[in-house]
Amino acid sequence: MAVITISRQYGSNGNEIAARICEMLVYRLFDRTLMAQLASKVGLSEDEVVDYSEVDYKARTILDQLVSLLASPPVSLLKTPPGESPAVAQVSSWQRGTAGVQVKVVEEVGEARSVAIVGQTILAASQVGNVVIVGRGGQAVLQEKPGVLHVRIEAPLNVRVQRVQERESLNPQEAQRLIGERDKVSARYVKRFYDVDWSDPTRYHLVINTGKWDVEAAAQLIAHAVGRLPPAEASG
Repeated sequence: MAVITISRQYGSNGNEIAARICEMLVYRLFDRTLMAQLASKVGLSEDEVVDYSEVDYKARTILDQLVSLLASPPVSLLKTPPGESPAVAQVSSWQRGTAGVQVKVVEEVGEARSVAIVGQTILAASQVGNVVIVGRGGQAVLQEKPGVLHVRIEAPLNVRVQRVQERESLNPQEAQRLIGERDKVSARYVKRFYDVDWSDPTRYHLVINTGKWDVEAAAQLIAHAVGRLPPAEASG
Protein backbone atom coordinates (compact mmCIF):
# COMPACT_ATOMS: atom_id res chain seq x y z
CA MET A 1 0.00 0.00 0.00
CA ALA A 2 2.48 2.59 -1.20
CA VAL A 3 2.06 6.32 -1.60
CA ILE A 4 3.44 8.52 -4.38
CA THR A 5 4.07 12.24 -3.95
CA ILE A 6 4.60 14.38 -7.01
CA SER A 7 6.25 17.78 -7.00
CA ARG A 8 6.12 19.45 -10.40
CA GLN A 9 7.19 22.54 -12.25
CA TYR A 10 4.35 24.38 -13.97
CA GLY A 11 3.94 23.08 -17.50
CA SER A 12 5.89 19.88 -16.83
CA ASN A 13 2.81 17.63 -17.24
CA GLY A 14 2.94 16.60 -13.59
CA ASN A 15 -0.85 16.58 -13.22
CA GLU A 16 -1.30 14.49 -16.35
CA ILE A 17 1.32 12.01 -15.14
CA ALA A 18 -0.41 11.74 -11.77
CA ALA A 19 -3.73 11.00 -13.47
CA ARG A 20 -2.13 8.34 -15.65
CA ILE A 21 -0.45 6.69 -12.65
CA CYS A 22 -3.83 6.48 -10.92
CA GLU A 23 -5.23 4.71 -13.97
CA MET A 24 -2.29 2.32 -14.28
CA LEU A 25 -1.99 1.35 -10.63
CA VAL A 26 -5.64 1.85 -9.63
CA TYR A 27 -4.52 4.42 -7.09
CA ARG A 28 -6.60 7.34 -5.88
CA LEU A 29 -5.71 10.96 -6.45
CA PHE A 30 -5.47 13.05 -3.30
CA ASP A 31 -8.15 15.68 -3.85
CA ARG A 32 -10.98 17.29 -1.94
CA THR A 33 -13.22 14.24 -2.45
CA LEU A 34 -10.67 11.93 -0.85
CA MET A 35 -9.96 14.49 1.86
CA ALA A 36 -13.65 14.55 2.75
CA GLN A 37 -13.70 10.76 3.00
CA LEU A 38 -10.69 10.86 5.32
CA ALA A 39 -12.05 13.73 7.40
CA SER A 40 -13.16 11.61 10.34
CA LYS A 41 -9.60 10.31 10.73
CA VAL A 42 -8.45 13.84 11.56
CA GLY A 43 -11.50 14.86 13.57
CA LEU A 44 -13.17 16.99 10.91
CA SER A 45 -16.62 16.93 9.36
CA GLU A 46 -16.41 15.74 5.77
CA ASP A 47 -18.38 18.63 4.29
CA GLU A 48 -16.04 21.35 5.49
CA VAL A 49 -12.53 20.02 4.99
CA VAL A 50 -10.13 22.79 4.05
CA ASP A 51 -8.00 22.11 0.98
CA TYR A 52 -5.21 24.67 0.88
CA SER A 53 -2.85 23.97 -1.99
CA GLU A 54 -0.30 26.08 -3.86
CA VAL A 55 -3.11 27.27 -6.14
CA ASP A 56 -5.12 28.50 -3.16
CA TYR A 57 -2.00 30.11 -1.75
CA LYS A 58 -1.72 32.15 -4.95
CA ALA A 59 -5.33 32.67 -5.99
CA ARG A 60 -6.80 33.28 -2.52
CA THR A 61 -9.78 31.04 -3.27
CA ILE A 62 -10.09 29.35 0.14
CA LEU A 63 -9.39 32.16 2.56
CA ASP A 64 -11.48 35.32 2.46
CA GLN A 65 -8.60 37.76 2.57
CA LEU A 66 -4.92 36.86 2.46
CA VAL A 67 -2.17 39.28 3.22
CA SER A 68 0.57 39.58 0.62
CA LEU A 69 2.13 36.18 1.23
CA LEU A 70 5.05 36.30 -1.16
CA ALA A 71 6.57 39.26 0.64
CA SER A 72 5.43 38.41 4.15
CA PRO A 73 7.43 36.93 7.06
CA PRO A 74 7.06 33.32 8.27
CA VAL A 75 3.70 32.20 9.61
CA SER A 76 4.84 32.54 13.21
CA LEU A 77 5.43 36.25 12.59
CA LEU A 78 2.47 36.89 10.32
CA LYS A 79 0.40 39.90 11.27
CA THR A 80 -2.61 41.45 9.58
CA PRO A 81 -1.78 44.79 7.90
CA PRO A 82 -3.62 47.84 9.27
CA GLY A 83 -7.10 48.18 7.85
CA GLU A 84 -7.32 44.55 6.66
CA SER A 85 -9.37 41.73 8.16
CA PRO A 86 -7.47 38.68 9.41
CA ALA A 87 -7.06 35.89 6.84
CA VAL A 88 -9.59 33.29 7.88
CA ALA A 89 -11.62 30.35 6.63
CA GLN A 90 -14.28 28.34 8.39
CA VAL A 91 -13.78 24.68 9.23
CA SER A 92 -15.74 22.38 11.50
CA SER A 93 -14.57 19.61 13.78
CA TRP A 94 -16.18 17.10 16.10
CA GLN A 95 -15.52 17.45 19.81
CA ARG A 96 -16.87 15.55 22.79
CA GLY A 97 -19.22 17.69 24.87
CA THR A 98 -19.76 17.63 28.61
CA ALA A 99 -22.49 14.99 28.26
CA GLY A 100 -20.16 12.75 26.30
CA VAL A 101 -21.94 13.49 23.02
CA GLN A 102 -20.02 14.43 19.88
CA VAL A 103 -20.69 18.08 19.08
CA LYS A 104 -19.90 19.84 15.80
CA VAL A 105 -17.86 22.97 16.47
CA VAL A 106 -17.27 25.59 13.76
CA GLU A 107 -14.15 27.69 14.06
CA GLU A 108 -12.35 30.25 11.98
CA VAL A 109 -8.87 29.23 10.92
CA GLY A 110 -5.99 31.04 9.31
CA GLU A 111 -3.57 29.90 6.65
CA ALA A 112 -1.24 28.08 9.06
CA ARG A 113 -4.13 26.05 10.48
CA SER A 114 -5.42 25.37 6.96
CA VAL A 115 -2.04 23.98 5.93
CA ALA A 116 -1.91 21.93 9.14
CA ILE A 117 -5.31 20.40 8.30
CA VAL A 118 -4.07 19.47 4.83
CA GLY A 119 -0.94 17.94 6.38
CA GLN A 120 -3.01 15.88 8.80
CA THR A 121 -5.16 14.63 5.96
CA ILE A 122 -2.08 13.74 3.90
CA LEU A 123 -0.85 11.66 6.84
CA ALA A 124 -4.25 9.95 7.04
CA ALA A 125 -4.12 9.21 3.31
CA SER A 126 -0.66 7.69 3.67
CA GLN A 127 -2.02 5.28 6.27
CA VAL A 128 -4.69 4.13 3.83
CA GLY A 129 -2.18 3.87 0.98
CA ASN A 130 -2.50 3.50 -2.78
CA VAL A 131 -2.75 7.25 -3.28
CA VAL A 132 -1.00 9.87 -5.42
CA ILE A 133 -0.46 13.25 -3.74
CA VAL A 134 0.28 16.14 -6.09
CA GLY A 135 1.82 19.24 -4.53
CA ARG A 136 0.56 20.52 -1.14
CA GLY A 137 3.98 19.85 0.39
CA GLY A 138 3.41 16.10 0.33
CA GLN A 139 7.11 15.42 -0.13
CA ALA A 140 7.80 17.33 3.09
CA VAL A 141 4.93 15.95 5.17
CA LEU A 142 5.85 12.36 4.28
CA GLN A 143 9.59 12.75 3.82
CA GLU A 144 10.56 10.25 6.51
CA LYS A 145 7.57 7.93 6.15
CA PRO A 146 8.16 4.39 4.86
CA GLY A 147 6.32 3.17 1.79
CA VAL A 148 6.38 6.57 0.07
CA LEU A 149 7.93 7.30 -3.33
CA HIS A 150 8.82 10.96 -3.85
CA VAL A 151 8.92 12.14 -7.46
CA ARG A 152 9.91 15.45 -9.00
CA ILE A 153 8.68 16.34 -12.51
CA GLU A 154 10.59 18.94 -14.50
CA ALA A 155 11.06 20.05 -18.10
CA PRO A 156 13.17 22.65 -19.94
CA LEU A 157 11.69 26.13 -19.87
CA ASN A 158 11.20 26.32 -23.64
CA VAL A 159 9.25 23.06 -23.59
CA ARG A 160 7.04 24.27 -20.77
CA VAL A 161 6.47 27.62 -22.46
CA GLN A 162 5.21 25.87 -25.58
CA ARG A 163 2.89 23.61 -23.58
CA VAL A 164 1.45 26.49 -21.56
CA GLN A 165 1.03 28.57 -24.71
CA GLU A 166 -1.07 25.87 -26.31
CA ARG A 167 -3.03 25.00 -23.19
CA GLU A 168 -3.76 28.53 -22.02
CA SER A 169 -3.84 30.28 -25.43
CA LEU A 170 -1.07 32.70 -24.42
CA ASN A 171 1.79 34.29 -26.30
CA PRO A 172 5.35 33.20 -25.39
CA GLN A 173 5.96 36.15 -23.05
CA GLU A 174 2.70 35.61 -21.18
CA ALA A 175 3.34 31.88 -20.90
CA GLN A 176 6.85 32.41 -19.52
CA ARG A 177 5.60 34.97 -17.02
CA LEU A 178 2.85 32.61 -15.83
CA ILE A 179 5.35 29.78 -15.44
CA GLY A 180 7.66 31.99 -13.41
CA GLU A 181 4.82 33.08 -11.14
CA ARG A 182 3.46 29.59 -10.55
CA ASP A 183 6.89 28.06 -9.91
CA LYS A 184 7.72 30.86 -7.48
CA VAL A 185 4.47 30.33 -5.59
CA SER A 186 5.02 26.57 -5.32
CA ALA A 187 8.58 27.04 -4.11
CA ARG A 188 7.56 29.63 -1.51
CA TYR A 189 4.61 27.57 -0.33
CA VAL A 190 6.88 24.64 0.56
CA LYS A 191 9.58 26.89 1.98
CA ARG A 192 7.15 28.99 4.01
CA PHE A 193 5.18 26.19 5.61
CA TYR A 194 7.77 23.38 5.74
CA ASP A 195 11.15 25.14 5.45
CA VAL A 196 12.02 22.86 2.54
CA ASP A 197 13.76 23.68 -0.76
CA TRP A 198 11.13 22.70 -3.33
CA SER A 199 13.73 22.05 -6.07
CA ASP A 200 16.26 20.09 -3.97
CA PRO A 201 16.75 16.83 -5.92
CA THR A 202 17.99 14.97 -2.84
CA ARG A 203 14.46 15.00 -1.42
CA TYR A 204 13.18 12.78 -4.24
CA HIS A 205 13.63 9.18 -5.31
CA LEU A 206 13.15 10.19 -8.94
CA VAL A 207 13.57 13.41 -10.91
CA ILE A 208 12.00 13.02 -14.35
CA ASN A 209 12.56 15.36 -17.28
CA THR A 210 9.41 15.37 -19.43
CA GLY A 211 11.34 17.10 -22.16
CA LYS A 212 12.81 13.61 -22.65
CA TRP A 213 9.90 11.39 -21.57
CA ASP A 214 6.24 11.71 -22.49
CA VAL A 215 3.39 11.24 -20.00
CA GLU A 216 3.03 7.52 -20.64
CA ALA A 217 6.73 6.77 -20.32
CA ALA A 218 7.07 8.88 -17.18
CA ALA A 219 4.09 7.14 -15.58
CA GLN A 220 5.59 3.75 -16.40
CA LEU A 221 8.90 4.77 -14.83
CA ILE A 222 7.13 5.81 -11.64
CA ALA A 223 4.98 2.68 -11.56
CA HIS A 224 8.10 0.55 -11.88
CA ALA A 225 9.93 2.55 -9.22
CA VAL A 226 7.15 2.31 -6.65
CA GLY A 227 7.24 -1.45 -7.08
CA ARG A 228 10.95 -1.38 -6.31
CA LEU A 229 10.72 0.29 -2.92
CA PRO A 230 12.73 -1.71 -0.33
CA PRO A 231 10.66 -4.51 1.22
CA ALA A 232 10.56 -2.81 4.61
CA GLU A 233 9.14 0.31 2.96
CA ALA A 234 6.86 -1.33 0.41
CA SER A 235 4.93 -3.02 3.19
CA GLY A 236 3.76 0.48 4.27
